Amino acid sequence: MKTYIKHIVIIVVTIGFFSCEQERLDPILTTADGGGKLTTYTAYTIDSTDPDGSNVYGRIVFWKSALDQTLVQISLYNTVPGLLHPALIIDGAAGSGGTTMITLDNVSGETGELDTSKLYVITDTSFYDSISSMDSHIDIYLSTTDDTLVATGDLGSNADPVESN
Repeated sequence: MKTYIKHIVIIVVTIGFFSCEQERLDPILTTADGGGKLTTYTAYTIDSTDPDGSNVYGRIVFWKSALDQTLVQISLYNTVPGLLHPALIIDGAAGSGGTTMITLDNVSGETGELDTSKLYVITDTSFYDSISSMDSHIDIYLSTTDDTLVATGDLGSNADPVESN
């Protein structure tokens, strides 16, 4: 009796296993909303304000996404390892003071790039198109506890982009 039950169980499991139709799924090759390539950008120079000290300098690049968001990328040289360098977009020309328009992520002293993510997202869909007429500049500070200005660069109406497309 045990042998018959064992054979019946094996037959039922085998039939069940082979009777299940396995559907092979094709990969989805389209990109998600907001995906795709970043091809539209405007770049500005960030110059050192302390050439005898850390000599931090680099670029800020504004990218236009497929969703009309603006992605901000910062690349700096000679940053101080172990420190986070605050990056802010300030209204007015460099050296004129002004109020903070946007507080970007801190720049890592280890990499010279934004610390949290390689790109900072500005969700205002009209921001990218307004960059060229914006009266502003970027300031980079020594650390989150020391507001010594180590680099700055004019943006928008205060400077010509070093590169754009």
